[in-house]
Amino acid sequence: MTLIKSISGIRGTIGGAPGDALTPLDVVKFTAAFGSWVIETTGNRRMVLGRDARISGDMVNKLVVATLQGLGMDVMDAGLSTTPTVEMLVPAEKAGGGIILTASHNPKQWNALKLLNAKGEFISGEEGAEVLRRAEAEDFSFAEVDDLGKYETRPNAMQDHIDAILKLPLVDADAIRRRGFKIAVDAVNSTGGIAIPRLLKALGVETVYELYCDPTGHFPHNPEPLPEHLVDIAALVKEKGADLGIVVDPDVDRLAIVNEDGTMFGEEYTLVAVSDYILQHTPGNTVSNLSSTRALRDITESAGKQYFASAVGEVNVVLKMKAEKAVIGGEGNGGIIYPALHYGRDALVGVALLLTYLAKNGKTASALRASYPPYVISKNKIELTPSVDVDAVLEKMRHKYADQEINTADGVRIDFPGEWVHFRKSNTEPIIRIYAESKSAENADALAQKMIQDIKNFLA
Repeated sequence: MTLIKSISGIRGTIGGAPGDALTPLDVVKFTAAFGSWVIETTGNRRMVLGRDARISGDMVNKLVVATLQGLGMDVMDAGLSTTPTVEMLVPAEKAGGGIILTASHNPKQWNALKLLNAKGEFISGEEGAEVLRRAEAEDFSFAEVDDLGKYETRPNAMQDHIDAILKLPLVDADAIRRRGFKIAVDAVNSTGGIAIPRLLKALGVETVYELYCDPTGHFPHNPEPLPEHLVDIAALVKEKGADLGIVVDPDVDRLAIVNEDGTMFGEEYTLVAVSDYILQHTPGNTVSNLSSTRALRDITESAGKQYFASAVGEVNVVLKMKAEKAVIGGEGNGGIIYPALHYGRDALVGVALLLTYLAKNGKTASALRASYPPYVISKNKIELTPSVDVDAVLEKMRHKYADQEINTADGVRIDFPGEWVHFRKSNTEPIIRIYAESKSAENADALAQKMIQDIKNFLA
């Protein structure tokens, strides 16, 4: 059993003892802490709620609704929904905050509460720390009987989200309709199975092959959209002669693409392709986190604009995007943030923009992918003894390569000509995670191993 309390929310496995897993008592306590914080900081007693389709969702939803009503908050429940849909609904409903019940790409035994501020964006680290404090101290008070909150549902929230996407100037449903795409969809039996086919129909895609689109919460494979988990949709794309495959995670904020030949477009390149399209029509800066591919920087600089790197985490990407007035940004896990719609990772808007781009340039998915700089990321880690001063090790690496481009916003990233390495320390155990990118898997692995040897030399 696992329970992880962090500044971005509470996440854990269902069942077990309170404090050791995500039990009803933990759900109630954390919900009460967040709800009371929203009331105190905004004076707003309205909260938006939505969830993915995982098996525990209905139970957790009932606990959260009752707790918020007990605080005297009015609840707008979008029901089965997506993370970006809830993010858009919070400001639309003028709510004080929002809660999304989803453990994202974690397996079915997990669930979580993700917390949004009044803008429909994830709360900051400082705000999250205050919510954690309130939960630990049970620093909240419930309303008397005459002041209990009201409850209403918003079943059309997903359609409102789709309608907003269709109104974007850079989304061209007519062009998509004329292209006559045949598209396969793997939604891992969660709410993407509702949202993505509905979006495709609205965009004029008449032939959709649905795979795992029944929102039962019984995930047929590991729900993280990595190549090794996408064997079935790759086979379906080839069998049906589809133009591409669309894959989303359970809460539909990550987008992966399968090429027409069954090969992987690559999660890192979802953002690159969408950004390429946006930059051609809305020139401006771009942002991704420090562990994302250099290809976004390459295409941004080729367009005569600036690329900026943020610390890892959606809230950090959003802050950097606002500071640098970025027109597009996101993370290399297939998370696209398009501020013309809202500041949140959104697979639905990613689908609409990517299909528009493919429809207008006439390329196949594999040809579009081949048009971008070829990079490969190698992910590694080195385990240290608890006595090792990890910060001191990272500082030595920074000094050793001081003649290179260095970024210390989140650990240490060193940019060499045509490749980079990023060191991030774990907050919970003596581990340094090492991400290295180069123009081949062999070169990326070699760079990572060289850095690991440097660390071992320092320790020796």
